[in-house]
Amino acid sequence: MKTDVYDKVTATIVAELEKGVRPWFKPWSAEHAAGRITRPLRHNGQPYAGINILMLWGSAVAQGFAAPIWMTFRQAMELGAHVRKGQKGSLVVYANAVTRTEVDENGEENEREIPFMKGYTVFNVEQIEGLPDHYYGRPEPRLNGPARIESAEAFFAALRADIRHGGNQAYYAISSDHVQMPPFDAFADAESYYATLAHECTHWTRHPKRLDRDFGRKRWGDDGYAREELVAELASAFLCADLELTPEVREDHAAYIASWLKILKNDKRAIFSAAAHAQRAAGYLHSLQPGAAEERAA
Repeated sequence: MKTDVYDKVTATIVAELEKGVRPWFKPWSAEHAAGRITRPLRHNGQPYAGINILMLWGSAVAQGFAAPIWMTFRQAMELGAHVRKGQKGSLVVYANAVTRTEVDENGEENEREIPFMKGYTVFNVEQIEGLPDHYYGRPEPRLNGPARIESAEAFFAALRADIRHGGNQAYYAISSDHVQMPPFDAFADAESYYATLAHECTHWTRHPKRLDRDFGRKRWGDDGYAREELVAELASAFLCADLELTPEVREDHAAYIASWLKILKNDKRAIFSAAAHAQRAAGYLHSLQPGAAEERAA
């Protein structure tokens, strides 16, 4: 497994966090036919997952891209297009495993899976000329209003989680297995409410009867606590993209950034693990939606 991929990705994210910037927080103002807010998409419309979401969001912010679609040099050529001269590509990674047969000391053959990760380069469609028009598509004007908020309401209702309202704090209590939220009216806007709810519902997925996610946390603020908060932060960003919501800037996000930096600097694979756990949590919440089982079967 090439460690330079881990080094490069982690170093990029650490550099942004040290500036006080969360590289997964944008682009939320992008206007494209694929949607105002979306996960990065492959050339065939399939969304990227895990760490690649963070990497491509960060690259889009850094280079000012509004389009969410990315493809390789070869994929552009196969579509009769070409990458403009002098354009710099963006790194994405591919993880898999190979099976190797080994002979033990007793002369018996055993198969062992060896994971590996490799990086490759993709380009945003704004760096490519000659693509079919729909890759550059601009959206039809549409209202920013209740429809999307109603869909978010339906999404969280479908979880059938115990969500209680009251007080001035948002948290998940694993002992009573409930999500506590301040009243809806206490938030500056509806999107901030749903973004916070996405964060807390991600914590809800860590319960042993769901994803059973445990980073060895013993007390508030320790390493395990910070890792779980990073997972919830990323999963909330993923869900906000899926639900077309703009995530809020938490008042305490500076303190969170300090704790995340400590983890990332000590463990170059931590962001990969956090992104994978976040992807799993977001996927679990999606799996509870009406019709999800039928879609998977199809």
